[in-house]
Amino acid sequence: MIARATRVAPSAEPCPLHEALGRVLAEPVTSPADLPPFDNAAMDGFALPLEAETLPAGHELEVRGERAAGDPESAQRTACEIMTGAPVPDGLGAVIPVEQVEVLAADAAGLPTRIRLGAEVRAGQHVRRAGEDLARGAVALEAGTRVGPAQLMLLAGLGVGRPSVRPRPRVALLCTGRELVDDPDAPLASGQIRNNNAPYLRARITAAGAELVLYRTVSDDRDALRAALDAALDAGAEVVVTTGAVSMGKYDFVPDTLDALGAETVFHKVKMRPGKPLLFAQLEARGALFFGLPGNPVSSAVGFRFFVEPALRARLGLPEERPLRVPLASAYAKKPGFRVFTKARVEVGEGAQLCVRVLPGQESFKVSPLAHANAWAVFPEDAERLDAGDAVEVYGLGHFGFELETS
Repeated sequence: MIARATRVAPSAEPCPLHEALGRVLAEPVTSPADLPPFDNAAMDGFALPLEAETLPAGHELEVRGERAAGDPESAQRTACEIMTGAPVPDGLGAVIPVEQVEVLAADAAGLPTRIRLGAEVRAGQHVRRAGEDLARGAVALEAGTRVGPAQLMLLAGLGVGRPSVRPRPRVALLCTGRELVDDPDAPLASGQIRNNNAPYLRARITAAGAELVLYRTVSDDRDALRAALDAALDAGAEVVVTTGAVSMGKYDFVPDTLDALGAETVFHKVKMRPGKPLLFAQLEARGALFFGLPGNPVSSAVGFRFFVEPALRARLGLPEERPLRVPLASAYAKKPGFRVFTKARVEVGEGAQLCVRVLPGQESFKVSPLAHANAWAVFPEDAERLDAGDAVEVYGLGHFGFELETS
């Protein structure tokens, strides 16, 4: 599956910084300048000349002028009043906070002209050196980094206005089922249910770094599905995700529809719970990947998280995801023969140690436990029972970062 996802080599495109939140860097960002760009004061106070490594408390100095943030860099040999962020004049080597200074004299405008130090001053104190945060030419961010608020702050500080990013994989979502109602305000007729897969998967597609190019709810009809698939491909979808109609029932028409279209079904049914009927195919006409997820909400969530998201990671040029291994809070038993994905919470347990708790309500139709989960705990196929303290694989709800909550 991953090999097919990476047949298209990841490319790159420039992105305006104000649109870069959530994007994945395609290339390393090398610092084009020192950060900070010049020596500057870390405190409001006085910049002082130093002829030795220290100046003793009680030392008196003449003061001439002041420097504020935004003033140009300059050179000076006498002490000056200085504000936080202002360039420290060349020739001055330390800053003493204003509260540690006694003003002995001032001019007619009230500006200090002579001061006495109330504390010892060491060379370099309260001075932010040029390049102390990041030196010119250093790698600021590696390729594959997802741009979050902190990365935006760094890029803006470096003056990187158009970082190179991976294009968002283009995804289409098709939910099948004549019983589905999309409008949450619409009353339900007898036999109808609300389509809760759609908002979940639409949100997960975006959170996974992809672009949703088409969404449709499709009735249990082959022609309707074929028309929706054509529309998805016309919209440029590289990945098509469907929900429902992939099992063995009378109206599970997705496999036959794919066969009629000449798609290559790579696998259908997986030794896992929930989500066993999952189908993966390649639409030969245009090479798009196809994921047929089961209709039960948690089965659909598991299929997306552990099959679609790895494919999206590959399209984004990211390495294979690695899980955490976290001790179980309590024993867990399962039937062997299936890999089991459980709704879980990673918490801080006794002794301030992380542990993972499998939530009650693991049936694939039960949505409410997922709303309280912050992780997936995964149990291997051959396992029957794991005891409290045994380590299991734990994944975040999405592939970007671990959504840890401890409350």
